[in-house]
Amino acid sequence: MDKFTLGIIAFPILFSMLALRMPIGLAMLIVGCSGTIIIAGWLPILSQVKTSAWHLFSNYSLSVIPLFLLMGNFAGKAGMSEALFKFTGACLGHRKGGVAMAAIGACAGFGAICGSSLATAATMGKVALPELRRLGYSGALSTGTLAAGGTLGILIPPSVILIIYSILTEQNIAKMFLAAFIPGILAALGYILAIALYVRFVKDSGPTKDRVGWKERLSLFKHIWQIILIFLVMIGGIYLGWFTPTEGGAIGAGGAGLIAISNKNFKFKDLVEVIESTAITSAMIFLVLLGAEFFNSFIALTQLPNKLGEIALEKNFSPYLIVACILVLYLFLGCLMDSLAMILLTIPVFFPLIMTLDFGMSAEETAIWFGILTLIVVEVGLITPPVGLNVFIINKMAGDVSIADTFKGVLPFLFSDILRVILLFSFPGITLFLLKVF
Repeated sequence: MDKFTLGIIAFPILFSMLALRMPIGLAMLIVGCSGTIIIAGWLPILSQVKTSAWHLFSNYSLSVIPLFLLMGNFAGKAGMSEALFKFTGACLGHRKGGVAMAAIGACAGFGAICGSSLATAATMGKVALPELRRLGYSGALSTGTLAAGGTLGILIPPSVILIIYSILTEQNIAKMFLAAFIPGILAALGYILAIALYVRFVKDSGPTKDRVGWKERLSLFKHIWQIILIFLVMIGGIYLGWFTPTEGGAIGAGGAGLIAISNKNFKFKDLVEVIESTAITSAMIFLVLLGAEFFNSFIALTQLPNKLGEIALEKNFSPYLIVACILVLYLFLGCLMDSLAMILLTIPVFFPLIMTLDFGMSAEETAIWFGILTLIVVEVGLITPPVGLNVFIINKMAGDVSIADTFKGVLPFLFSDILRVILLFSFPGITLFLLKVF
């Protein structure tokens, strides 16, 4: 069997192992090691086992991951999600579907601190779902809104997946964050528009509540100014060159920690839970990264990315057609896998192919544009049937809403996502605008 064929066969084997519920990190480690042994024998893999872990985990950029996770966990325990939802609800709740719109705004704000889609969906679900149901919002709209709102965590900087993509493709993390701003804002606005249209076509799905006066809004704002300050200092400091993204993560984690500790409801057991949750999640991500390191080395040995690039050039396929096919593939994979697994499995194969194509942009611009598109489509997978992780998380929290109703509720948001992908795909300048300005 030639190496190219072996590389192709490795993917269905890996997917079969995942279907059998094997952890993604372990599955990639086993397939990667086995493939390398078949191609090159035992000695190279023994040498790689000795050096790969040190080479991977001594990467300074990886230290930003536990820092952002720590910041998000502190934010959750400090009640920042609840404060954001109350403030946005006070501003928008008097409009038709306004509380659902407020949930989207709160998801965007909390995603800017948390950086994780699943965590954003789970946290905001606890805060917003009871209020939405109490006000008489339909089960479909309530659960659909929160499932879709959770996906904003991947684009609103800082984002763990953005960081991992940057490390995998050797791109500047700060520039990736900057490029994600406009697509992230477009996502939030698109979701709010989807709610506005939904409540007009589906009667009684999104009732209003009494208007809240400016005095009470100002009072609620006093509970979230710290969140805004942390975000501005952290992101602003990165772009002004005051500190690196890793140092920004440390400042953000420290600021969120101080806010949490100053909260009278924050107990010592909460501190233990924050540290424990951060450690467990970081260990999970690093194990997946280690498995990906071995799998990617095996894929490199098979020359699969190079062969795909040669085939694309020989057939003279349009570069945009190739990207479109990759994005459609991500939509299907998103029905079966989580976002981190998709990024780690596919970027080492697709990214070298993309970098051989001519889009009329510089190599850095191409990498950033493709990365933002990829992350958007990967995140759409969290709300697509039959296995949308965000959908199942929110549906389980709701309890009395059928999974079919929840998937119906996310359809307007899926339509908004597809329109946004088409827009950013057709006009790369939208994604790259802030990079050119700054």
